[in-house]
Amino acid sequence: MLSNKQAPAGSFSRWVIHIVIGYYCSFTVDVGAEQAMQNLWTDDEAHLWGGSDLELRVYTSRLLGRNSDLVLHGGGNTSVKSTQTNIFGEEEAILYVKGSGWDLETIEAAGFSPARLNILQRLGGLESMTDTQMTRELKASMTDPGAPAPSVEAILHALVPTKYVDHTHTDAVVAISNTPNGEALLRDIYGDDVLLLPYVMPGFILAKQVYEATKDIDWGSIKGIFLMHHGLITFSDSARESYDNMIELVTRAEDYLDSAGANTRLLMGDYAATASDYLQLAAARQQVSQLFGHPLLAHWKLDAPSIGYSCLEDVAHVATRGPVTPDHSLHTKRIAAIFTDNPAAGITQFERDYEKYFERHTNGALTPLDSAPRYAIWEKKGAVVFGPNPKRTAIISDILDHTFKAVQWGEALGGWQALDEKDIFDLEYWELEQAKLKRAAARNDLDGKVVVVSGAASGIGKATAEAFVALGAAVAAFDINTAVVELFTGDCSIGICCDVTSESSMQAAVQRTVQHFGGIDVLVCNAGAFPPSTPLAQLDDAALQHCMVLNCTAHVSLLRLCTPFLKLGFDPAVVLMASKNVPAPGPGAGAYSAAKAALTQFGRVAALELGASGIRVNMLHPNAVFDTGVWTEEVLQQRAQHYGLSVAQYKASNVLRTEVTSVDVAAAVVALAGCTFSRTTGAQVPVDGGNERVI
Repeated sequence: MLSNKQAPAGSFSRWVIHIVIGYYCSFTVDVGAEQAMQNLWTDDEAHLWGGSDLELRVYTSRLLGRNSDLVLHGGGNTSVKSTQTNIFGEEEAILYVKGSGWDLETIEAAGFSPARLNILQRLGGLESMTDTQMTRELKASMTDPGAPAPSVEAILHALVPTKYVDHTHTDAVVAISNTPNGEALLRDIYGDDVLLLPYVMPGFILAKQVYEATKDIDWGSIKGIFLMHHGLITFSDSARESYDNMIELVTRAEDYLDSAGANTRLLMGDYAATASDYLQLAAARQQVSQLFGHPLLAHWKLDAPSIGYSCLEDVAHVATRGPVTPDHSLHTKRIAAIFTDNPAAGITQFERDYEKYFERHTNGALTPLDSAPRYAIWEKKGAVVFGPNPKRTAIISDILDHTFKAVQWGEALGGWQALDEKDIFDLEYWELEQAKLKRAAARNDLDGKVVVVSGAASGIGKATAEAFVALGAAVAAFDINTAVVELFTGDCSIGICCDVTSESSMQAAVQRTVQHFGGIDVLVCNAGAFPPSTPLAQLDDAALQHCMVLNCTAHVSLLRLCTPFLKLGFDPAVVLMASKNVPAPGPGAGAYSAAKAALTQFGRVAALELGASGIRVNMLHPNAVFDTGVWTEEVLQQRAQHYGLSVAQYKASNVLRTEVTSVDVAAAVVALAGCTFSRTTGAQVPVDGGNERVI
């Protein structure tokens, strides 16, 4: 079927051919031209940033960072040469270079490391220096020890004689270089406007290469330097001109790709997942996490470009040739694992291949990294990303979006041909990266864990979901209130609107959770409602049934849906939100008390039945938690007056004379789900400040 898709303004339009591959998978072939890269500079915006060297450096750095086709997640670096008055009142030449840990898209003036320019230039004149020595000398050159560590490319920036230097890892240019005739193609595209240099390791070696290649060059005769398989450098005494040159040179590469028909190779697909797919995904997450040594998240990329890429002919070969740039291997490892009908076999094969890869290139003094893949191509089903936390998972996912496009461009130009694996190994096992292993921060107990919280749009559920997010967990927040979608966004959480009383709605929510994070480790069944006080003599069957479904049956259904995934989880735990009304019911609360008592009994049975699978099931009995939607100021006033108390006295009318809040209950949930109670199951824990009737 041939059709024309109307693209939104500012996007790109394309013709698509829809092709069916079997029953579940289909894809479209993009045969249109992507818009050229846009120059985002505006005089008005530049004026708002001010006219100082550093302010303009921040502005154009952010312009580069806005375009993910140029830089991704801390990639690329920029600098400006200026002056600074030292403590002796003397003017010093300073290189302000992007600091470690900062991202160009959001960088501020504080993100640039001030280093003495003459020191950096002298370092560039040395014959040799280890990278460990280099990082020490870079720190020593700084005028502010509190600033971030300078980029490892600081010496290179110092050796370029212009005021401004921009360095990106542009997709279009690097993709062209990763082809059999890449260098010849780039010479045809750029002529004498760009100096092409072969790939060498970043850091001091790269700085020396650029120094030697440009000693006798007329800097005004070129617009940029391209480092094969690495990135593009532009420069000028004008911030705007350096930025303009970057956009112009990248646009030339994009225009070439379009004229060569490379965009016609971009596949878009769709796939209808099955129930068994989700269980296979959770099992794959468990197996990969075991190789990693800690729980990992697993995000299943079911977007059209990912599925299209997984439908490539001979994708198992294409996806194992190497990354777009060696830097990506620090996040993604060198190649993908390949999943076919049996993901477990693909993981085992990756493990074996990675160990052989290490053995081929180690010098005997290196510490091997874990043999767990960071992503997999699931043939005709998209891609799966494995990451230790939500932030790293999102970074890998973004890198793959650009990788899938660049690889298909390369295939169109004669075949994707990444850098030699030894060069990639040398970067992956760079001495600076090995040093990071020794100073890696301790892992949080909840890193890589996936938590489901029902009833998360308000009160105890909201406080619980927020507590888990704050401690590093990945959280799926369920609620019938659509506000939950906006409350929980970003990398660490996802808000899912669903009805806990509907089996199909809950199944869809559970599957979406597994697709997004890879499994379930903790289930917090919290959704429910306290009905109006009604004596048993006036309680009708419909009201009783509704209360039982919402406060008991729905929780049991959710537990049943999650159990297969909890069995594949890490230190799996279930926390059921019961009530003080279980041990100490009150008049008028018969339906609620009975429902929570039934839920507690189900929880006790579940603890017995699931214990052999390592799943802990515990119950909490909160009471008088007044910062929830149930308790309005009007209701509080009425109840306090009924007992002859002030509102403050009424809130603290327990044995400890203290108020119990949603945050207090959330803390108890986190504790029960964590390692502190790793040997506890079937427990019923009150969170009520002490209730005389319960005691």
